[in-house]
Amino acid sequence: MAESAPGKLTRQQIYERIRQSSKDEYILEEMNRLGFWPKGQDKPSPPEAVIERQGALERELRELMAMHRLVEDPDQALKAMRKARMAESRRKREENKIARMQAAHDRAVAWDQRRRKEILFLGQDYSQGLNPVATQPERLARYDLPDLADASALAKAMGIGLAELRFLAFARPVSTVHHYKRFEIAKKTGGTRLISAPMPRMKRAQYWILDNIITKIKLPGMAHGFVPSRSIVTNAQPHIGAGLVINMDLKDFFPTITFPRIKGLFLSLGYSEQVATIFGLLCSEPDTDAVQLDGTAYFVGRGLRFLPQGAPTSPAISNILCCRLDRRLAGMAAKLGFIYTRYADDLTFSCRANGHARLQKLLWRTRQIVTVEGFMLNAAKTRIMHRGRRQEVTGIVVNRKLSIDRKTLKRFRALLFQIDRDGPEGKTWGRGGDIFEAIQGYAHFIRMVDPAKGQKYLAKVNGIIKKYNYRASQPIAGSLSKHAFRQKAAAGQPPRENWWQPDEKPVPEWVLPEVKTPTPRIESPPDGQPGPEPVPEPDTPSAPAPQRPATGWLRYAVAIFCIVMGFKISPLLGILLLILFYAFRRR
Repeated sequence: MAESAPGKLTRQQIYERIRQSSKDEYILEEMNRLGFWPKGQDKPSPPEAVIERQGALERELRELMAMHRLVEDPDQALKAMRKARMAESRRKREENKIARMQAAHDRAVAWDQRRRKEILFLGQDYSQGLNPVATQPERLARYDLPDLADASALAKAMGIGLAELRFLAFARPVSTVHHYKRFEIAKKTGGTRLISAPMPRMKRAQYWILDNIITKIKLPGMAHGFVPSRSIVTNAQPHIGAGLVINMDLKDFFPTITFPRIKGLFLSLGYSEQVATIFGLLCSEPDTDAVQLDGTAYFVGRGLRFLPQGAPTSPAISNILCCRLDRRLAGMAAKLGFIYTRYADDLTFSCRANGHARLQKLLWRTRQIVTVEGFMLNAAKTRIMHRGRRQEVTGIVVNRKLSIDRKTLKRFRALLFQIDRDGPEGKTWGRGGDIFEAIQGYAHFIRMVDPAKGQKYLAKVNGIIKKYNYRASQPIAGSLSKHAFRQKAAAGQPPRENWWQPDEKPVPEWVLPEVKTPTPRIESPPDGQPGPEPVPEPDTPSAPAPQRPATGWLRYAVAIFCIVMGFKISPLLGILLLILFYAFRRR
């Protein structure tokens, strides 16, 4: 049937309206709607009131007749009850569906509100400790550290949003984003060293941790690496003029310091487990493989998280975790008459007199202490240097005074002479790069070790730079220096005014569907004939349910017996009886 125009009813809809009221009442409503008999302007005339009353009485009489038919015809009554139960079941199903959707929406809103105030998940194996937020104020006060109970306080102190803190600390096994730029540099002794340089956002968070927490922990005097006012020079000075110098190296120093040890460090300082977990994730990373798939780069992590070599927090954290190692090795060395210092992963022992008698005992005890403290010695890098041969400590000769290797100085003088004579083309020093910056840096290194000799070399390098009118590369306009970046990060300020901040996700908004009320299908009667009377649903629960006649089951049993016997006699006869049974049943 074609769709009716707006305001015009179809024939089926007109029949339904007449069944629900009466023909005269329908005509009266249409006349009111079309304006022939304006409704509500004057009091209704007697014919109008009579028509409306007649329609109400006819509806009531029709309902009573329908109830009477239900009582007379139990099958029809049972069918009506089934239809009513099905409609009620569909209504309840829709209501339960909406209730479930409403409950899911409420849970999503509650979860979103919690996500905006706290961090609840940071990865599969790193979220167990995110609930405890109790700190130890006495320990924090002892080290003069900021009291941060939870992630919200930490994000506020860093000057970043909670969403960005979650993004930086989240441990993703596979991701399209990586917080570190990885590259390799050549080692002095051969091979390459993997460097993981943090990206600006991660570096900003690590600078805050470094300057507000880690640098406030006092270190023993034996540690010289990456400590303010200490250097390789201060590490070598205690060993000048020693009769015996022993150099040892810790194998895989940073990879040995894994996430549990980093987290335990911050717990020991007095921080809650939640904050310590976040600190541990910010200061560590796993080995990562870059994989290309369909033109997209994926970073796949493998193994445990450990200190990345290249992060500003890694050397300071390693120094704190090695405090007990330093004290034990220094105490053991003092008992045997040795002096002990450490620069990062380089351990150095020396003694004034001949210490051969105690050398084996020193080596054995050092190996035991290092193993107990969770590290390993690299036996291939252990060097024992006696008096009478060149003794080096962190690249500085310490036989009689601090000095540079003669062979290296001779090569440096030859390079300066060639540059002065022939120019800088084709000349390299160290790891390459700008030749003028390389020779100037090495001249400053010589002056740091031997000020008198270094001043002469620095004057010669400055003369060469002036001769060739060299100008150092200028920083890019608008870029921040490393010092300024670190200062702002430590103060919890954005490094730049236009520093991008990620937006919070919007609150989930769900539109709940309306309850769909099932409408019975009504067939239109042929033209000129009244339609069938609708069977109303019984709305009186006290009315007794009609019972099926007691002989109904007997008729079904006999019919089924006949069908079974027909199949035994002939399949064709059985099929015919089955068709007849279904035909009579539908009637």
